[in-house]
Amino acid sequence: MAEKGQKAGLFDLRLIIAVLFGIYGVVLTVVGLAFTSDEDLAKADGLNINLWSGIGMFVLAAVFAAWTFTKPLVVPEEVPEAEPGGVH
Repeated sequence: MAEKGQKAGLFDLRLIIAVLFGIYGVVLTVVGLAFTSDEDLAKADGLNINLWSGIGMFVLAAVFAAWTFTKPLVVPEEVPEAEPGGVH
């Protein structure tokens, strides 16, 4: 049975989170690839933390975006009214 109503679309919080993680992921990946010095690598025991954090954030952004489009939130057209004597 298909649900009636509008999809949340751009106002879906999952998409906003995906965009933010995507932006930070791209920034950290660029910093990790282009602006990491040997001194920075020595501080991190040879691990390029910016690069791997950026890739991880970008992957997480892709997961959130995929989740948003595969399972969209449906906003009901009408909100049911509360029953008399119900909890307020």
